[in-house]
Amino acid sequence: MPHTNTVFRDVLKLLPWSTFEGLVERYGSDRLVRRFTTKRQLTALLFGQLSGAQSLRDIEASMASHQARLYHAGGAAPPRSTFADANRDRDSRVFSDLFVAMLGATTRGLRRKMGEAVRLIDSTGLHLAGAGAQWARFSAEICGAKAHVVYDPDLERPIYHMITQAKVNDIVAAKTMPIEAGASYVFDLAYYDYGWWAALDQAGCRIVTRFKKNTPLHSVRAMPVEPATGVVSDRIGFLPGRQAKSRKNPMQDAVREIVVTMATGGTLRILSNDLDAPAKEIADLYKRRWQIELFFRVMKQTLKITHFIGRSENAVRIQIAVALIAFLLLSLLRKMAKDQPSLLEITRLVRANLMHRRDFTRLKQPRRPPPLDSPQLSLNWGCS
Repeated sequence: MPHTNTVFRDVLKLLPWSTFEGLVERYGSDRLVRRFTTKRQLTALLFGQLSGAQSLRDIEASMASHQARLYHAGGAAPPRSTFADANRDRDSRVFSDLFVAMLGATTRGLRRKMGEAVRLIDSTGLHLAGAGAQWARFSAEICGAKAHVVYDPDLERPIYHMITQAKVNDIVAAKTMPIEAGASYVFDLAYYDYGWWAALDQAGCRIVTRFKKNTPLHSVRAMPVEPATGVVSDRIGFLPGRQAKSRKNPMQDAVREIVVTMATGGTLRILSNDLDAPAKEIADLYKRRWQIELFFRVMKQTLKITHFIGRSENAVRIQIAVALIAFLLLSLLRKMAKDQPSLLEITRLVRANLMHRRDFTRLKQPRRPPPLDSPQLSLNWGCS
C-alpha cells in the first residue's frame, strides 16, 4: 500500500520554505534560539489555525496527542511559555513578508487575463482583552485593534493589510496605503476625504464611493439614463469648495452622482470621478464592495481571528499574518480539490482530516442520510 502523508503535512508542502528561511535570516528571528525555531512557531500557529484551536493550551495538547505524525512534518508540541514568548518577541515581519511573497507567487500572471484591477478598501474591528492588550486601549474599559485591508474581488484574496489601534480612523490608515495607478478603488463613507480622493484622481484611479447626505453638487448637468437598469438619475457637477471651514477642497475636477434604487426601496447616491463609463457599470462596482464584508466574515467566523492566543501588539500582528497565510493555503487547496468545494467546505474538511493520512485533493463531504419522507427511504422500509 503506497504511503500517504497527513493532510497537514501536505498543506505545509505548499509553503515556500526557502523564502521563509531567507526571511528568518534577514530578520534574525532564530538568533540565540535552541529548540523552538521560527519554523516550528509557524507550524504551530498554522496547526492552531487549521485545527480551530482557540488557546495556547489547546494547541499544545492537540499537537502533543499527534506528536508521532507531527514529527515527520517538522512540528513539535510547543511549551506554552516558550510559544507565548516567541509570539511576543519575534519579528512579525517574517510572517507578514511571507504572506506578501506567497501572494505574489499565487497571483503572478493573472492580472493580464483579468484586465483592470479593482481594489475594495475597508477595515474590521478586533476585540482584545486581558494581559498584554494595553497597547490597544480604546477607552477606560475597552481594548481593540483594527485590521485595514485592500481586497481584490477578482482574485478573491487580500493584497494588503495593516494593523492599528481601534481608535485610528480608517482614512488615516488609508493615506499610508500604497496607491496603484489606474486601479478602481471602491470604499464607503469612512474614507470621505477630498484630499485623499484628489491623490487617487491624480494617479489615474477610478473612485467609486457614496455621497454623504449633506454633500451638495454644484453646476449640475443631467445625463441620459438607460431604462430598466435601476438607475434613477445620472448627473455631473462639482463638489463644494471646502470640506471644512478651514480646508480647501483639492478635488476641483467634475465628479458624477448616480442615484440607484436599493432592494429595500430606498435610494443610494454613488459618487465617481469616472464621467464616461455607463452608470450601471459604476453602480455594479459599488455593489462589489460587499465581497470584502464576506471576506471579513470568513476570517472571523471560519478562521476565528476573534480568538487571540497572544494579545501584545507583536503577537496580534503575527496571528493576523498567519491567518492570511492560512487563507491563501485554503484557497490553493480549494483549487486543487477534485470536487471544487466552497472555501467554507474545504476549511471544514481540512479541519476534520488534518492529522489523517488522506489525499487532500479527494476529501469529500460526508453523505447526508435521506430525509424521513424521501421515496428512497420509504421504499427501503417497504421491502424490509
